[in-house]
Amino acid sequence: MVKTITRRYERWIRAKEEDLCFRATDRVVRQFEWGLEWTEDWPCARHHPKNGDAPEDYVSHLNHLVMGDSDQFYGYERPSDFELRDGILRFHSPVLTPYHENNLVHAQWFPARPPKQGPKKAVVLLPHWNAPADAHNALCRGLARLGISALRISLPYHDFRMPAELNRADYAVSSNICRTMDATRQAVIDVRCCLDWLESVGFERLGVVGTSLGSAYAYLATAHDKRIAVNVFNHCSTNMADVVWSGLSTKHIRQTLEQHLDLDRLRRVWMAVAPVNYLDKFVAKNQKSLFIYTSYDTTFPPELSRQVVAKMQELDVDHKVVVLPCGHYTLGESPFKFIVGYHICSYLKRHL
Repeated sequence: MVKTITRRYERWIRAKEEDLCFRATDRVVRQFEWGLEWTEDWPCARHHPKNGDAPEDYVSHLNHLVMGDSDQFYGYERPSDFELRDGILRFHSPVLTPYHENNLVHAQWFPARPPKQGPKKAVVLLPHWNAPADAHNALCRGLARLGISALRISLPYHDFRMPAELNRADYAVSSNICRTMDATRQAVIDVRCCLDWLESVGFERLGVVGTSLGSAYAYLATAHDKRIAVNVFNHCSTNMADVVWSGLSTKHIRQTLEQHLDLDRLRRVWMAVAPVNYLDKFVAKNQKSLFIYTSYDTTFPPELSRQVVAKMQELDVDHKVVVLPCGHYTLGESPFKFIVGYHICSYLKRHL
C-alpha cells in the first residue's frame, strides 16, 4: 500500500514538473558553436594563443590550463565604480562582453538593521537560470528581518543584464561552448566583486545562497574566495555537462550538442566550470555548507546530487543535507517553497 502511494505521488510530481517546465514556449534550439572568440580575454588563452589546433583540441587544452591555475582564471581587478542608488548596487563587471547591458552588474540590496553587538552579516544571493528580476526577493526580505543583509545579484545575461536580442537568458548556458564558460567565469567574478563591496561597507561575516545554476556559480565562487564562511546550495550537482545532458529544461541544448559531442567530450571541454573538479579547493576553505536537493528532480538528477553529498561526507566537510520530496520546479511551488525557505533562513541564522 505504501509503495503504491509512493509511486502515485512520484508520478504526480513528475507530471507537475513537466507541466511547469514546458509552460515556457520560447526556448530556442540554437546552432552549435565553439565560440573561440570568447576565450580571447582569458589569461590562459592570452598566454597560449591558438596555433593550428583543431577547435576541440584547443578548448580542451585551455581547460587543462585553467585547472592548473584556476585562481588566475577566476581572478580579477576590483571595480572602482560601485554605486548604490535606489536600492540597487551597480558596477561594471571586470569581465567585458560584446553586450553593454550585460557588462553593468545589478544587485538588489536588502539591508538588515545594524546589530547592537557582534559582526555585521550579509549574503550574496544567486538566483536560478532564467529567474525574473523579482525572484527570491521574498527570501531576501526574510533574511533581512532575521538580521542578515542580502545582496541579490542579477546573473550574467539575466533580467537587467539581458541583451535586447534575447527573451531568455540563453547566453548563460547554451550550445556555444566557450560563451557558456565565459558566462560562468563572469558570474563567479561578479559575485566576488559583491563581496568586495560588502567588505568595504563594514560587513564581516559573509555567505552565499545559490539556487540551481546560481548554486553552481556559488560553489565555484566559494572554492576561489576564502571570505565566504557559510554556503547554501539549493539544488546541487557535480558537473554542468551532466546537468545539460540529462536535464528536462536543457533538452533543447542537448538536441544541438549531441550532434557534435558525446557526454564525455562535453565534460572535457567544460572541465573548468565543473564544481566537482574543485573539491580540493572547496574543502580547504573550511566553511559550513547546506546542501538541498529533491527526490524527483528532473533538471538536476538526484544521483548527481547524491554524488556531491557522498563527496562531502568522504572529505569530512562541515555540512548539512536536506532532501525534499518534490522536483526542481515544484520546489518553487507551495508548500515546498516555504519549507525550503525555512531551511535556508534557519541555517544562515544559526551559522553565519
